[in-house]
Amino acid sequence: MAQWLEMSYVLTNMDDERINTLYPPDTFPIEIRHYLCQWLEEKDWEGFSPDQSDKEPIAQALLNDAVLLLESVAEQQNIVERMKLLQITKNMMTRPAMEFAVKIRNIFRQEKMILCELANKRAEGKTPDFEELSFLKNTVFQLQDRRKRFHSCKEDINWEMVNFEALQSVHAKTPSEHSLRELQMLSKKIQELKINQSSLVRECLGMFTETLTKLKQCQDNFIVKMNVWQWEQHKSVIGYPFSDDLTHLQNWSEQLFAVNSNLRQEWLLIPDLPKEIGEKLTGLLQELIQSSFVVEKQPPQVIKTQSKFSAVVRYLLGESLVSGQPVTMKAQIINELQARNVNLALCDNVGELINHTAILDRNTATKTTNANFRHMSIKKIKRADRKGAESVTEEKFALMFLAEIFITGHETPFKIHINSQPVVVIVHGSQDINAVATIIWDCAFAEPDRVPFVVPDRVTWKMMIETLNVKFCSEVGTNHNLNPYNKHFLAQKIFDQPEYANDLSDSVVTWCQFNKEVLAGRNFTFWQWFEGAMDLTKKHLKPYWSDGLIFGFIGKQHVHLILKESPSGTFLLRFSDSEIGGITIAYVSHENGIPMIQNIQPFTRKDLEIRCLGDRIRDINEILYLYPNVPKHEGFKKFYTEQQPTNSGYIPVSLQTKVGTVPEIDGSHISGELSVLNVEDTYP
Repeated sequence: MAQWLEMSYVLTNMDDERINTLYPPDTFPIEIRHYLCQWLEEKDWEGFSPDQSDKEPIAQALLNDAVLLLESVAEQQNIVERMKLLQITKNMMTRPAMEFAVKIRNIFRQEKMILCELANKRAEGKTPDFEELSFLKNTVFQLQDRRKRFHSCKEDINWEMVNFEALQSVHAKTPSEHSLRELQMLSKKIQELKINQSSLVRECLGMFTETLTKLKQCQDNFIVKMNVWQWEQHKSVIGYPFSDDLTHLQNWSEQLFAVNSNLRQEWLLIPDLPKEIGEKLTGLLQELIQSSFVVEKQPPQVIKTQSKFSAVVRYLLGESLVSGQPVTMKAQIINELQARNVNLALCDNVGELINHTAILDRNTATKTTNANFRHMSIKKIKRADRKGAESVTEEKFALMFLAEIFITGHETPFKIHINSQPVVVIVHGSQDINAVATIIWDCAFAEPDRVPFVVPDRVTWKMMIETLNVKFCSEVGTNHNLNPYNKHFLAQKIFDQPEYANDLSDSVVTWCQFNKEVLAGRNFTFWQWFEGAMDLTKKHLKPYWSDGLIFGFIGKQHVHLILKESPSGTFLLRFSDSEIGGITIAYVSHENGIPMIQNIQPFTRKDLEIRCLGDRIRDINEILYLYPNVPKHEGFKKFYTEQQPTNSGYIPVSLQTKVGTVPEIDGSHISGELSVLNVEDTYP
């Protein structure tokens, strides 16, 4: 998707003919590239070529998946877009699969070449926006020159008209050939000056026409870049990299504003220019001002009523504010329907916000202008009618920030509004995990230009596992990614396929499977279980995970396969299947030469707060080697806690973890597993 985001910016500068050449409407319309951008960029298309008949089945499978995904996207569009996309899918199915794959390969190559050329220009300081801004500034200078020449010409005409009238009066009293010739010469000169004046006006009109086109193109590029910045900010909630630096965008917006203001001044000073020029400049200025507002610090995306939170709105054009007229920004909470209809949002209040106003303040040191909402709180919320089994934690709201901006030279204020990212409003902490699931799904799978706050209800597992991996690493604060075994086990778990060995990357996972339906034989959802493991790792297991000492997500069957051939005492650490936020030790022992896989009762957050994982591993004599063959003292020694000497006169006491037999219940052992006897005091 990253490549498409960059291309969407570049395409704004391309003419229609070149775009149609890059994305031929009859073989690969641009809609396929747009709607399937993430899926397309996840696949490897370089391996396809027309003469590779052995890869025809793979190409056919990819084509089939593309058709299914596009049909799924079509279901979520309006009737016009839906019919168009369905027609595209029909056309796709009539074309050879290998041709489809090779076409995508070639398109990706061309896109990379275009982006490479752009990168080279940036390295030379010759970006398209730099070139366009330079052109616009130069045009303003030329307009100023012509406007000065126009006024000079007008002054010459006025002066010569005075001379002509005086000479005409003299000639009327005492006619002579000399005065007549002078009158004729003056008349000709005045006529030439008027022709020159009209020519200057036409030149100015032509320059305005060309400049307005260029200004709109440059401003559209700026708006695209602002949208990309906001999109990356949205994705950063999951953990994707994001730079919050707005310096370049602020400089860009300020230069666009300066060009607009200078053009408006020239338009006002040159008479006989059409009023449409002023209207277009005002329209462009309205767009620029609107786009120069950005929620630099988003509110929490899960907000509990009656709790304090903050947000920061930044105005990139702070220097344009009229001095002496402070601007007050107001915030209000809106629902999904209101986010799609601004007029509805302005008249219907669905929630009560405390401390919902802030002043736009200019910081001269940082050259930024911000409205800081420091102590906001949602006092109450009005929820929409829910459909079917929809939960309150699935309902999305947003904060809308509004203001009226006064700009020098404009009598009428500019009204602006900007929405925050979607938020989920809860009333109790127990709702937090499910609310976070709604936000994760929204941030991961929303389209950049979606209708607020539409997201697909199903995605491929490959998209899902990428999200889980990025979120896990970001939340834990580690560079140690989920390995292929972890990813496959997670797929088996969410699809309830414990014995399925094939690749599940292109299988479709639904929102319900993610966080509505409980896992087979459990009373919790997939997300609740995954989040529990992630939270435990973040708070108690981060260094162990980062050092690769925890296998993590792996099933009991797989554990049995990899441990049964190992020597007694070989163990590994995995997250509990049956308990949220638990980690267990699986190890192999031998009875009469037969390998027995034992699973120790899981350690939870409370257990690890009492005694850390490293010390518990040191305590358990039954485990000796971390799989495959790392002596446990070698792998975990640095995590052992050394007992501190005491001079208190008391006999020191230590806590130890011991493995014991499972107590009998009705004459049988529970699941044949071992349990950890709760901590006992051992005197040295």
